[in-house]
Amino acid sequence: MSKQNKYFMTLGATVCFAVSSIAFAQSGSAASGGQGAGAGAQSSGSRAQSTVSGAQSTGSGALGTSAGQSSASSTTGHDSTTDHSAGSGGADQKFAQDAAAGGLAEVEMGQLAADKASNEKVKQFGQRMVTDHSKANTELKTLASKKGLTLPDSPKPKDKSMAQKMSKLSGAAFDKAYMQDMVKDHQKDVAEFQKEASSGSDPDLKAWAGTTLPVLQEHLKMAKEALSAVNGSSTGSSQSSGQ
Repeated sequence: MSKQNKYFMTLGATVCFAVSSIAFAQSGSAASGGQGAGAGAQSSGSRAQSTVSGAQSTGSGALGTSAGQSSASSTTGHDSTTDHSAGSGGADQKFAQDAAAGGLAEVEMGQLAADKASNEKVKQFGQRMVTDHSKANTELKTLASKKGLTLPDSPKPKDKSMAQKMSKLSGAAFDKAYMQDMVKDHQKDVAEFQKEASSGSDPDLKAWAGTTLPVLQEHLKMAKEALSAVNGSSTGSSQSSGQ
C-alpha cells in the first residue's frame, strides 16, 4: 500500500472517531438535560404538593375558625339561658323584697290603729296586723337569710308617707281612712301572693307564699267587715246629728 493510501485511511479513521466523539457528547448532554428537566419537574411537583398542603392547612384553619364560632354561639346560648333563669330568680327576689317592706308597713300602721282607732273592730284589726305580719316577717327574714337575699328594713316611702298622714287623723276620720287603705292594700297583697304561690320559680318562697295567702285572705275579709262597720257608724252618727 502506498503512503498516500495510508494517509487517507488514517485521516478517515480520525474523522470517524471525531464524529463519534461529538455524537456521544451530544447524547450525554441530552441525557443530562433530560435529567435536569426531570429534576425540575420533580421540583415543580414538590411545589405543587406544598401548595396543596398549604391549601389543606388553610382549610383546617377555616374549620378551626368555624368550630370556634360554633363554640361561641353555644356559649352565647348558654348565657341567654342563664339570663332567663336569673330573670325568674329576680322576680322571686322582688316579691320577697316587696313582701318584706309591705309587712313592715302593716305592722307600723297596725300599731297606729291599735293606739288611735275609736271603733273596736278597727282596734282589733290593727292588733291582728301587728301579730300576724310580725310572724310572717320573721319567717320571711329567716328564709331570705338562708338564701342570701337582702331584704329592706323599713317600709317603702309611699307607705311611710301614708303612716304620717294617718298619724294626724283621729276618731272616725282615722278609722275610715285606715280601713279604706287596708282593703285596697290587702287586695293587692292577695293578688301578688296568689301569683307567687302558683307560678314562683323558687320552691321555698313559693311554699311560703302559699301558706301565707290564706292569712291575707282572712285579713281582706276582716278589713271589709271593719270598713262596713265604720261606714255604718258614720252614717248613724250623721243621722243622729241631723235629728
